[in-house]
Amino acid sequence: MGKKSRQRAQNSTPTVTLDPADLVDVGPREPCPCGSGKRFKQCHGKDRAQAADAFVVRPFEGLPSECDLIAFREIVPSGTVQVELTGDHAGKVVNLVTLLPMAMPGLVRDDETIWIGLQTHASSGDPSRDLGHAITAALRTEPGNPIQLGDLMKDGPRLQDLIDTTKALEVKVHEGFDYWVGENVEDPTGEVAAGLERANAAAAPTVRLESVDAAYWTQIGDRIYLRWVMPHTEDTLLDALARLHAAGSSAVVDGSRLIGSFRALGVLAPVWELPAGTEAADVEKPAADFAAALEKALATDAPLTTEERAAKAGLASRQLTIR
Repeated sequence: MGKKSRQRAQNSTPTVTLDPADLVDVGPREPCPCGSGKRFKQCHGKDRAQAADAFVVRPFEGLPSECDLIAFREIVPSGTVQVELTGDHAGKVVNLVTLLPMAMPGLVRDDETIWIGLQTHASSGDPSRDLGHAITAALRTEPGNPIQLGDLMKDGPRLQDLIDTTKALEVKVHEGFDYWVGENVEDPTGEVAAGLERANAAAAPTVRLESVDAAYWTQIGDRIYLRWVMPHTEDTLLDALARLHAAGSSAVVDGSRLIGSFRALGVLAPVWELPAGTEAADVEKPAADFAAALEKALATDAPLTTEERAAKAGLASRQLTIR
């Protein structure tokens, strides 16, 4: 056998079919369970590397409250939302939360409730598959333990495959992280209480508006902002915002400024700086009025005017991509 033929044989993955459940706890440097004699990462483990590298532009598309899930992953300090599983675990409730202690991916409490974090240290190019992977791991984790993820499987489920997407989600924003400890948590050394106090102190005050979807009032230091995650395609939304901006109608409340936007998970989130002293309640009606004006601008298909094109260029130059 020639050198190139030997290399192809060494690099090819055997055709043996393995149960994905048998691969969960296999380390990348361990022998592959298929019996090829290769290390797992050079054999059936290749699929895991491909899964981690796969990039999905809009990973939460098709999920109820897509924009709120994006906000929870990117900008909201403390929040929870319950989702209901389908299939073999139909009716099982899973708690998706912005953040868990030490940014862990998830845990199963003693009462068997499942808690999955959206803001974690590591993720692939498809956050929906990451969440599906974490939920799958949680379902086989004994109560009272954090989940152990293992490597991401190429054919593993995404969040859209696991939950009932026909049911609306109840999104809750919290002042702090008291949901971390639940009830009847023993803390003889006070370490849990001290850690919770530090986390709560670091959380910027945030309120989700009730009059519109996925809009969040927040105070960061002495400044107050409105960050609004919107489901429209980027170019369509920029056109509409440019029309409003050129017409002098891009302020949500008097004295506010549309200062830019950030891209996150396939959508845009415009950001307004609000006047000092503006409370979340002060923004409710103006936000609803702005949403109505934005819908009219979105429905306009006339070419942009010179002033609107200039406004769009300015808005596009003040964008930040969150990865």
